[in-house]
Amino acid sequence: MADLCSMLPHFLYPSSNLTMEQALESQITLNCTVQLPFSNDCDLDLRWMKDNQFLGNDTPASYTHWFSDNETKIFISSSLALNMTDENYGVFACFIRNSTALFTLKKSEDTVGHLGAVLATFFAAALLLFVAIMYVKCRLNALLWYQNHYGEVEINDGKIYDAYVSYADSVDDRKFVNFIVKPQLENRYGYKLFLDEKDILPNSEPSADLIMNVSRCRRLIVVLSYAYLEQEWCNNNFKEGLWRLLELSRKPIFIVFESQYRDIAHPAITLLKQHKSNVTLLMWHAGSMAIASDFWKELCLSLPRKVSYQGLRGDPQTYLQEDKDPMLILHSNYPEFQGDSHPEGDIVIRRPIIKGLPPPVKIDPDGPCLGTMEEVQLEENQKNEIDISDLGSRNYDARTDFYCLVTEDDI
Repeated sequence: MADLCSMLPHFLYPSSNLTMEQALESQITLNCTVQLPFSNDCDLDLRWMKDNQFLGNDTPASYTHWFSDNETKIFISSSLALNMTDENYGVFACFIRNSTALFTLKKSEDTVGHLGAVLATFFAAALLLFVAIMYVKCRLNALLWYQNHYGEVEINDGKIYDAYVSYADSVDDRKFVNFIVKPQLENRYGYKLFLDEKDILPNSEPSADLIMNVSRCRRLIVVLSYAYLEQEWCNNNFKEGLWRLLELSRKPIFIVFESQYRDIAHPAITLLKQHKSNVTLLMWHAGSMAIASDFWKELCLSLPRKVSYQGLRGDPQTYLQEDKDPMLILHSNYPEFQGDSHPEGDIVIRRPIIKGLPPPVKIDPDGPCLGTMEEVQLEENQKNEIDISDLGSRNYDARTDFYCLVTEDDI
């Protein structure tokens, strides 16, 4: 009997140590089957170990056994189900009578590559999402920066104003233009506006005043409110009027109010939507009042680029004079002023150009005095010898030697 209990088990499966590669998050079942001589007094307990430590009783393992035909041998089988996590990789062993059968579990190389691909895809998607969010949040700021640095410069084009603002003669529209649009664009952004509350196209043909005023402005802004759309030309021939406006101005800007926009069923709105490429349609809503709102950024993008020049010579009557009257300035502080090289005027002759009449000549009874006649003749010759040949080559840049009508004591 003692000999039977000391006999080593015969492992039917695995017959030798087994190494298995398994993917992460997959499931696997380890099966261990042994054959032993049967005896009721012998140890028949089969247990599982991981990394040389027995697993607890809560291990999800199942056991079964059966006998040979003559009941001299017993077969014991155990199955251990595992969900593959980072903790479950290692060496498992089924242990019985100081004998073990080993199962070595490793991560599959494909799994590692697949995990890397999954992580790379995740980070790429996160980066794209971040870029999309930043584009939505900072798109207008980036476009404004690009326009202010590399946009088209519209100067020396004969225009006086940056925008012609057309609005209806109503209380709400006047308040919107005079107390919101005008202060924001002129005081904050430095644009110069021309305001007009008259009908922009009272007739089928634009008037001479309208053509002249719009031609003096670089852009056209129309406050498209209820009151504006109630005008006769908007109701009768807005389509024709729109083509006239496109001829007069470069990509007109139409401002609509969100509170009115939902209820407006005017055909002008449908027409503007159909020609989005030729016009700019901006929506004014409750949040547009904020200085950093998208409304002002989109409006500035539609207006000309503002250019500020540093150190450019300007009008000598205002340059570095601190808004003082140049007629009251005794000494100029113009940077390039080195004193007038011709203090008596622009003509090279250093004597008065306009002279008084020569003194009367006394005629001697015996005859004219030759000396006096020679002097008069000399005066006439000197008058004709004034050299004006260099007047065309003189540099008539802005001068700073202003005439002062008052003295320092009077100031």
